[in-house]
Amino acid sequence: MQIQPYLNFNGRCDEAVEFYQNALGAEVTMLMRFKDNPEPQAAMCAPTAEDKVMHMSFRIGDTTLLASDGRATGEPNFQGISLSLTVPTDAEAKKRFDALADGGEVQMPLAKTFFSSNFGMVADRFGLSWMVYVAP
Repeated sequence: MQIQPYLNFNGRCDEAVEFYQNALGAEVTMLMRFKDNPEPQAAMCAPTAEDKVMHMSFRIGDTTLLASDGRATGEPNFQGISLSLTVPTDAEAKKRFDALADGGEVQMPLAKTFFSSNFGMVADRFGLSWMVYVAP
């Protein structure tokens, strides 16, 4: 059994994955656009959204995430969820935290805690919350 996050970027999936490629080294492993669907498009998305992402799989490190543009109706809305990014060193934590914070909002600055040499929380430019953590 496996659980994978499925992220709905509500029309900004291509932009988001490009951001994660630069910030975290993400690698797209599968991409299907709405125009690739042989079924009638009307029920799935607006005709102007045929180039939007119907389904995507991408990998960051050892983790596979799934994503879509959904119905491509506006801004993504991620509430009640955070992704945790575990890195091996303080330098890697700073690099990744700063990359995710570019255009986003720092929720808790990266700092030493009782459980990690560096831990911080940031919402990236898409509103997706991340917890960056250095493993002991």
